[in-house]
Amino acid sequence: MFLSWPIVAAVLFGALLHASWNALVKSSSDKDLDMAVIHLIGSFLAIPLVALVGWPEPKAWPYIATSVLIHIGYYLALTGAYRHGELGLTYPLMRGVAPLLVALSATFTLGETLSPLAWMGVLGISCGVLVLGLHPHAFRVPKALGFALANAVIIAIYTVVDGLGVRASGNALQYVATLFMFDGWPFALLMFATRGHAVGRYARRRWPLATLGACASLGSYGIALWAMTRAPVATVAALRETSVLFAVLLGAWFLKEAFTPRRVLGTCVIAAGVMALRLG
Repeated sequence: MFLSWPIVAAVLFGALLHASWNALVKSSSDKDLDMAVIHLIGSFLAIPLVALVGWPEPKAWPYIATSVLIHIGYYLALTGAYRHGELGLTYPLMRGVAPLLVALSATFTLGETLSPLAWMGVLGISCGVLVLGLHPHAFRVPKALGFALANAVIIAIYTVVDGLGVRASGNALQYVATLFMFDGWPFALLMFATRGHAVGRYARRRWPLATLGACASLGSYGIALWAMTRAPVATVAALRETSVLFAVLLGAWFLKEAFTPRRVLGTCVIAAGVMALRLG
């Protein structure tokens, strides 16, 4: 498997989509309900996709079921991080630690061995991402840090599970469509159980933007899973975290978060890591 330039371009576009829907959640007045509505709409959008492309192979279903359960924890940790910290801090921390965990576990779970240059790329992207997010005041928001670090572990786990699942399926579109068709329901039902009619009222007001977020989420993860069938999972996972660059820019432009010289440095380190990944 080889990380070609077309795969790099596709994953970078997916990274932009991923940062966009995360910025949408961060900008919302109710992070929990926004997450529930976005992914519930995503589940409905996936139904015609499944009807069009069909079900994945039976051996992929255990991975889909496991991923759906893991994503409940992901949504809870993500909304918790965004409640307590800004996008420019929590998003890089979540996305920067996860690729290292994926790369460390890939040898045992996926049978992948990275070259020294590819390892430099993974480390470069992760370090650049962390430079973007961490700042001297980061430890003043311990709850945000706790949620973000917990979510980094969760992200690494579901990345490996879905990497195995999409390869077992043999068809990335079938896998991701089926995953999304079921994925949005558990967290949405949890919100219905705890928030009642507030979910419906919020959905009626927010559904146009939430639909855009759902499309971005579906497209982003679909591209990533497709790339994992053609390139090493660890390199795709690291490359996908360039979404942090887009998140920092979106945070600066739309959420009025500071774009500091430290974040410029982080951007340069990430760019060097991308080149190392491609050459490795």
